[in-house]
Amino acid sequence: MAFEDNIVIGREAVIYPDELEEAFIRASGPGGQNVNKVATAVQLRFDAANARGLSERVRERTLKLAGQRATKDGVIVIEAARFRTQEQNRADARQRLAALVARAAEPPPPPRKKTKPTKGSVERRLKAKAGRSVVKKMRGRVDSD
Repeated sequence: MAFEDNIVIGREAVIYPDELEEAFIRASGPGGQNVNKVATAVQLRFDAANARGLSERVRERTLKLAGQRATKDGVIVIEAARFRTQEQNRADARQRLAALVARAAEPPPPPRKKTKPTKGSVERRLKAKAGRSVVKKMRGRVDSD
């Protein structure tokens, strides 16, 4: 995947490279002396609220699925520091963003069809209720005649 190309997710979702903002920051974790000198972690910012390649439905779902990664202004921030090179972290951040938008672009599940209980299941339920009622009535005080 070339970094200058559009990231096409579906008919309703395309991420244009000019909508992405990258900042390289120092990563924590292993790396020895190198970790203190080289900024290999990537902070990818994507303004989902104003993205021209997203339909309204996908935009809303993307921001909802992003959760804590989305700011109040609708900017999604993804930090990638899994690898030791900028290029790998850059590709990882873009893949994670594409996966998030792809999940948001999935069609909604079909509506649930209401079904009636079968005649037999209704009869079994009423019979079980009557049985419990009898058990509870037997728990009462015993009359001494």
